[in-house]
Amino acid sequence: MQAEPLSIRDAWSKIPSPGSVETGFERFTGRRMERILATVVAIGSAVLGTQALIAALTTVSTLDTPRIVILLVVFVPLVAMLVACVTGRGVRVASGAFAVLYTLALAAWPFVIDPARASADRQPWIFFLVNVGVVAAMLAFPLWLQFVCAVILPFVYGYVRLVQGGFAGDFWMTTAFDVSFTLILGVIIISLGWMFRSVAAGVDDVRGRAVSAYAAAAAAAAAEEERVAMSALMHDSVLAALIAAERAEGERARHLAVGMAREALTRLANTEAAVAQEGSDAPVATAQIVMELRRALSEVGADAVVEERGGVGLVPGRVARALVLAARQALGNAMTHAGGRGLHIVAEGRGDDGISVTISDTGPGFDLDDIGEDRLGIRASIIARMAAVAGTAEISSDEQGTEIVLGWEKS
Repeated sequence: MQAEPLSIRDAWSKIPSPGSVETGFERFTGRRMERILATVVAIGSAVLGTQALIAALTTVSTLDTPRIVILLVVFVPLVAMLVACVTGRGVRVASGAFAVLYTLALAAWPFVIDPARASADRQPWIFFLVNVGVVAAMLAFPLWLQFVCAVILPFVYGYVRLVQGGFAGDFWMTTAFDVSFTLILGVIIISLGWMFRSVAAGVDDVRGRAVSAYAAAAAAAAAEEERVAMSALMHDSVLAALIAAERAEGERARHLAVGMAREALTRLANTEAAVAQEGSDAPVATAQIVMELRRALSEVGADAVVEERGGVGLVPGRVARALVLAARQALGNAMTHAGGRGLHIVAEGRGDDGISVTISDTGPGFDLDDIGEDRLGIRASIIARMAAVAGTAEISSDEQGTEIVLGWEKS
């Protein structure tokens, strides 16, 4: 079923106003930074976790029930955190679970390990994961709680170590060294994470203000351009046609005045199509549109062809320009985001009654509602452009690909 033509007011209402861009745009720098931090944490935690697991399996002679329980409490959430960091899903939940469970396991350590087997010069395997607990807190908790964990975990370990050694003098020196080293390293890790996140947030904020300023400047420039164009048209075309009509004496002069008036009114009606290039509104054959689409494919280097269907007809020049420019934007999107995979273009003419152009690909697809508010390629260059000539732009996309149908029907 043919979609109802979208009015210009409705189309442009889908484009964010300059004041809303700063707060509604996609903050991808911050998300990228979180992804980088999660990846680095996964690598470091995997190394330390492997070291701790080897130490746990080689330093114990028997695996009784309490030892098995503490191994499971520590390493099962650690593996879950590593998987979450690698996949980028559920990082906060998995990291928070490990930070909490590891702290509980560390506090329960004296009740699981026989103090008589403690050695001042041998660190228990659970110590290797103290800073893993700190970085887990960095991924899961707010900043103040991150610093709390970075301070508390080393002291919890120190207390547990002293309890395990019966507060003997041999334990104090090594324990003090371990606690101070872990405390300094944990505070540095939290500080670096805070610094990197602050830089990413600053980049996103600056980008938002730049987009907002650009949108405001573009709107002002467009308004001024339209004012100048309207003034020029009124002065050069409409006024000249009125003067010619006033001075017309005879049938031929009146016919010439009518022709001038018709041309002036046509140009005046097409002023809003300046974004679709200034030019004559003389009818354009659908074959010419197909030629322009093939030229666009050649320019972007796409390995595809334009399939022609239906009959040859004529469409207004402004419609042809809008259709070609919207199709160019769709082709550019397919090349950029889908790599041109499965790119297929169908131009179907319906004689002088209309035309439709379908651009499809087999890329990963997208959700139009999830596109950042500062991305105007689809909303302005495709939807609003077709609405400006009383055309339609139907966009459907999922994980199997994207299809954009541009259409125009003679009213």
